[in-house]
Amino acid sequence: MDQFLPFVLFAFVSSITPGPTNILVMTHSSRHGWAVVTPIVLGACGGAAALVLLVGTGIGDVLARHQGIQTAMSWVGIAWLSWMAWQIFNAPAAAIDPNGTENKNTTDSKGTRLGLFGAASLQLVNPKTWMMALAVVSVFAGTEADRGMRVVYLSLMFFLIAIPCMTAWAWLGVSAARFCRSPTGMQRFNRSMALLLLVSTWMTVWV
Repeated sequence: MDQFLPFVLFAFVSSITPGPTNILVMTHSSRHGWAVVTPIVLGACGGAAALVLLVGTGIGDVLARHQGIQTAMSWVGIAWLSWMAWQIFNAPAAAIDPNGTENKNTTDSKGTRLGLFGAASLQLVNPKTWMMALAVVSVFAGTEADRGMRVVYLSLMFFLIAIPCMTAWAWLGVSAARFCRSPTGMQRFNRSMALLLLVSTWMTVWV
């Protein structure tokens, strides 16, 4: 593929730059550690890759013809992410143990946990992920007879590139937790992440 390097760069930038999914991964890793965030990383990356595949098989054309569907899905995603930001902002303060996870003696807000399928489902209504998938297919899939195989290849490559990018955000969250071991420090971090999530979500409307 003559566009291999440009695609790798595009996929890297799309995955590593701040967005709703990145911030949620960072927040989960800071609160719950690697054991909880690993399925979320896999789900988010798998969901984004699957979306590239779906768009390449014709869903992108359907959305282009029916803008109302795309708009409705975007607003569902914005509402869901805004609710997640509210939950994170109001999550109870929890002390952090030396391993960077919440103290088991504190009350955990499980409602803010995404999980594997939650993270994958989020990509279906995440405006940033849709814009990425549409760009990948329109720019890199081409119109040749082997378009189907190219879309599969692009989807797989995006998954492999997104994994280390999301893992880097998870690592940032775990590292931040080591500096926020007190309940007050953790609450301030959570609220900062909640505000960033809200801003990154609504930026998809403003831009």
